[in-house]
Amino acid sequence: QVQLVESGGGLVQAGGSLRLSCAASGRTFSSLAMAWFRQAPGKGRLFVGRISRSGGTTYADSVKGRFSISRDNAKSTVYLQMNSLNPEDTAVYYCAADPSPTIPRYDYWGQGTQVTVSS
Repeated sequence: QVQLVESGGGLVQAGGSLRLSCAASGRTFSSLAMAWFRQAPGKGRLFVGRISRSGGTTYADSVKGRFSISRDNAKSTVYLQMNSLNPEDTAVYYCAADPSPTIPRYDYWGQGTQVTVSS
């Protein structure tokens, strides 16, 4: 089992920045690929980005160039740095862990943290 706890959400003005953290426990962190998703009110949960075990990253087009994901294996933590935020980024942000060495499979999820961007 893997437990994930997000933090760092809050209220920010358009154009501002936030950094979300997701602390993992219960399994060797370096064995997990990690991802961030978000869910806006009344909408489905959408992929934001992913970081592989080796540190490679991929992003949704909507956040490319503004958001970046990093990981600190010593701290068992993954980060989502969000810059140039706009009101469309308002959502609950979730981190997810993928233990599969082959096809991505997000078996573990955090409880989410709210990000609200005011115009």
